[in-house]
Amino acid sequence: MRFSDPIKIAYSNIRGAKFRSFLTILGIVIGIASVIIIIAIGSSAQELILDQVKGVGSNLIGVLPGASEEKGPPASAMGVIITTLKYDDLKSMLQKNNVPDAIDGAAYISGNDTVQYEDKDKNFTFIGTTASYVGVESVEIEKGRFFTKEEETSLSRFAVLGSEVELELFGEGGNPIGKRIKIGKQNFEVIGILTERGSTAFSNQDTSIFVPLFTAQKVMLGVDYLNFIRLKVNREENIDRAKADIITTLRDQHDIKKASDDDFSVRDQKTGLDAIMNITGAIKYFLAAIAAISLLVGGVGIMNTMLISVNQRIREVGLRKAIGAKNSVIMSQFLVESIFVTLLGGVVGIVIGILVSFLAAVIIQKLGYHWPFIVTASSILLATGISLLIGVFFGIYPARRASKLNIVEALRYE
Repeated sequence: MRFSDPIKIAYSNIRGAKFRSFLTILGIVIGIASVIIIIAIGSSAQELILDQVKGVGSNLIGVLPGASEEKGPPASAMGVIITTLKYDDLKSMLQKNNVPDAIDGAAYISGNDTVQYEDKDKNFTFIGTTASYVGVESVEIEKGRFFTKEEETSLSRFAVLGSEVELELFGEGGNPIGKRIKIGKQNFEVIGILTERGSTAFSNQDTSIFVPLFTAQKVMLGVDYLNFIRLKVNREENIDRAKADIITTLRDQHDIKKASDDDFSVRDQKTGLDAIMNITGAIKYFLAAIAAISLLVGGVGIMNTMLISVNQRIREVGLRKAIGAKNSVIMSQFLVESIFVTLLGGVVGIVIGILVSFLAAVIIQKLGYHWPFIVTASSILLATGISLLIGVFFGIYPARRASKLNIVEALRYE
């Protein structure tokens, strides 16, 4: 028997029982398509995160309150309030003899409150920061100005709006410069509007209001600590040296003698990015593994269909054995048929998975996100390999059962 003969027989059987074959293949199609879609969306999401982190800058170092493991998040990132990071820490790190490679730095404290202008009111995030925010974050001012170094510490009631905040409060074509808004119970004069930037590194300046640091701390929140400090280093290759200098400086500032007593965490963009990529990669493949479980259901369907096929073709097997067909030939026939059915389902599943991933990328790109269409060759090869393995695994038992049929009983079967 030629190798192509079992394929022709399998195709003939599929055509002869279209509905049953459709239901059999459907489980494989759904499982393979799910694996392709999840891996594709996971890869695109990782690229989105990578693009956002790069948008912040690769020569930045973040300092957060609270200790952490080398690759784990600090407690403050998990919502725990830690009050150890202060404005004096920023000033100390910006001294040239402490961190020579640091060329600028900004401090951050944030809150959320109702913002009112005339008859409009809406909740927005307000961020208390330093005048250096513009240089550290490389932002541009579309209208007006940012507050000055003197204003950041003098309890000034000035506010700089993100582009979406301006639109929400003042509408198209409005001129908010010089207008007064109310944040919580405090009145602020709008002195600037930031250029639209979009979301970067899980924050969105377009939906935020920026106020002087001390005003946010003492007037609005009643605290003296910081949520975060970000330092800008002169060159990316000096990141590691600057991190070591920051750690030394903060230990001196906080009178810490042992590394195990650190009450802060120092992270550069690469470290944070690696941690995020590891987490999202693990989630991606975990979800893909869950989706692959549906392939087991499809495999059981393949086995059931092949067993039915064996029972319907007992007399055919008997005739073939009577004219000299060996057990290995009978077994290979049914095994090839099983593999053919699963590979057919796999090909259809791959095509559907690619189409759905493409449509998802187009829709998300229309919403304004950097969402590349990514379907890797490895995911296609993985899907093809899984289809092949399912065909072999779930086809062996029916194929062996067919090959073990007794010639006499098979010929007498009606």
